[in-house]
Amino acid sequence: VRHGVLIKNYRDPAVGRYAPPEMTRATRINIKNVESDRSICTSHIERHNLTIRTFLKRFTRLSLGFSKKVENRRAAISLHVAYYNFCWRLREKGTSGKLTPTPAQQIGIEEERWSVEKLVETVTDFQEYQEVVRRAAALARRLGL
Repeated sequence: VRHGVLIKNYRDPAVGRYAPPEMTRATRINIKNVESDRSICTSHIERHNLTIRTFLKRFTRLSLGFSKKVENRRAAISLHVAYYNFCWRLREKGTSGKLTPTPAQQIGIEEERWSVEKLVETVTDFQEYQEVVRRAAALARRLGL
């Protein structure tokens, strides 16, 4: 795992402005296994944040999208992560629309891209499995096992 931190310092913000103030200095800190301080940047995490905001209304700025319960927020995030890793095909920069394997395919845990139907089926089967396990645990407690 490589980990670095980029600390950005800004001028005093103008009152009433939504845009960020001008950056005056950036300090890069190598936390773990970063080969060059020049490779520490915010572009990867900012792109990931944009993807999350695009897929999940709850994370957009200045909007009324929210979750009434923490469980609903967790479920939405879990569904997004599963869809992104198993169904969504990433596009590589400069490949003119050429589709690449999903992240799950890239690391070798899946051989083909999942359809949304397969994702829903897998989640439903897992929820049914969890319900069976919950009932079995309750029965075991009742029987003193």
